[in-house]
Amino acid sequence: MGYEKTTPDSTHYRCLGIGVGPANLSLASLLHSRTEVRNLFIDRKPSFGWHDGQQIPGTTLQVSMFKDLVSLSDPKSPFSFLSYLHEQGRVYHFLNAQFDDVPRLEFRNYLAWASQRNENIVFGETVKEVGFDGVFTVRTDRRTVTADNVVVGVGNQPWVPEQGRGHLGATQFHVNDFMTSAQNLGGKRVVVVGGGQSGAEAFSDLIARSGAELPRRVSWISRRRNYFPIDDSPFTNDYYMPDHSDYFYNLGTDVRAAFNAQHILTSDGISESTLRDIYQRIYVHRFVEGNPDLVGLHPNREVVGVEADAAGGWDITVRHNDEPGAREHFEADVVVWATGFRPAAMDFLAPIADRLERDGDELRIDEDYAVRWDGPADRSVFVQNAARGQRGLADPNLSLNAWRSQRIADRLSGVRSDEQLASFIEWSTKTGAKTPWGA
Repeated sequence: MGYEKTTPDSTHYRCLGIGVGPANLSLASLLHSRTEVRNLFIDRKPSFGWHDGQQIPGTTLQVSMFKDLVSLSDPKSPFSFLSYLHEQGRVYHFLNAQFDDVPRLEFRNYLAWASQRNENIVFGETVKEVGFDGVFTVRTDRRTVTADNVVVGVGNQPWVPEQGRGHLGATQFHVNDFMTSAQNLGGKRVVVVGGGQSGAEAFSDLIARSGAELPRRVSWISRRRNYFPIDDSPFTNDYYMPDHSDYFYNLGTDVRAAFNAQHILTSDGISESTLRDIYQRIYVHRFVEGNPDLVGLHPNREVVGVEADAAGGWDITVRHNDEPGAREHFEADVVVWATGFRPAAMDFLAPIADRLERDGDELRIDEDYAVRWDGPADRSVFVQNAARGQRGLADPNLSLNAWRSQRIADRLSGVRSDEQLASFIEWSTKTGAKTPWGA
């Protein structure tokens, strides 16, 4: 695929990225050495941030340090996590620390470092709209530029169910705001809603507090039947390899949806170390320190109502999944919603929205993450971290971040990089092939 520059002026780019989270930051890092692809990445935040309000002390990544911005696609890149450690002068210290998992704040600092050393990344600029007239016209709050291709990587936004949306504020908040909002909770009744890793981390932090900072009671409500660990076993992790992503892409819609529902714990289960810490803390509170009423564990339940009570707190109505006719009520001073994230809105695409194909709630993408549309084949809108239904549980995960960016970078460069070896597992039927023992 050849590239023919459309306009000669300095405001035209081969690739214009909208949003600078880990997804587009990965692409910007891979493109940094591809000088033939003139690129610019814009983010409305004043500086880099990655779940800054959720950086609870002691939390760690659930993926390998090698699943950074670039290493699994270009291990020689100067934007790798190892390069970050080396430049900071602490490679040996990191090795000697023998972390079981990378501290999440360390990884966040690595991402910020990568964004700061890339001159093609601009913060504090908001994209208002994207139009198209032979090339994409991108209008921001500061300027107008054109581009052959646009890559949208605006990430996810906190999601709270309808029961809680109208009550958000100082005493009801999403876990994404935990570091700023979960303060001065000593002696209070706190309810955490959500049985994934984020809920577990919030619950663990609350019951780990001491003295005057310890809440009076912390209740943990989850729709799941128990507090389940992440499935991080070797063959399960083959779901997070490139060849499985391609296999998944070619499955039927219903099959893909069923797969995502069945295997959610490969992505959104709780780290065993977190579960162990929680269990040990409950043991100490109940049996060693004599505080049996601190903790309430309530899995297999769903919040169906939230109302303000006369005392200035909250009355939370809960339905047990095995006893649908019964209702339980929880009194709370503070509610923490650890109910996940949903893809952020892409309102800036409104001028071309009717030209873009959809697949349910998602934009329909091709094999290289380009949205299918009625425009020229050599002009594309790519989307990152917004195709879980088409690409599987790995799409919003860090595992295939570098590989997905490589796919897009290759399309922009008109090349195709070599893939890593496929999984040991034969995901699809080999029509007409015989097994080694077959006749």
